[in-house]
Amino acid sequence: MSYYQHHIFFCLNQRDPGAARPCCAARGAEAAFEHCKAAVKAQGVAGVGQVRVNRAGCLDRCEEGPVCVVYPEGVWYTYVDLSDIDEIVQSHLVRGEVVERLRLPEPAEGA
Repeated sequence: MSYYQHHIFFCLNQRDPGAARPCCAARGAEAAFEHCKAAVKAQGVAGVGQVRVNRAGCLDRCEEGPVCVVYPEGVWYTYVDLSDIDEIVQSHLVRGEVVERLRLPEPAEGA
């Protein structure tokens, strides 16, 4: 058994303005991370054996972002607003059901 049932990492990478690649931080990732932490606590599913919400540096999918990833399943999500985060919390982190409409496709082999 894993230490956590679900572990969600939010890309909070910040690049300099004008950088060649986009960054998740410029797309509201910090607010989404904080909202997710609060929602998980409010649902009573935070902690050992349940859900852990963590910051991450660049997860190298910023062009598809903002992004987060849920382990142990390895499900990658993008989101537009905080209601998307609520849906990820309720569906995936509480009920174990992947939110297909927010799921990112698996990267191509060798990408």
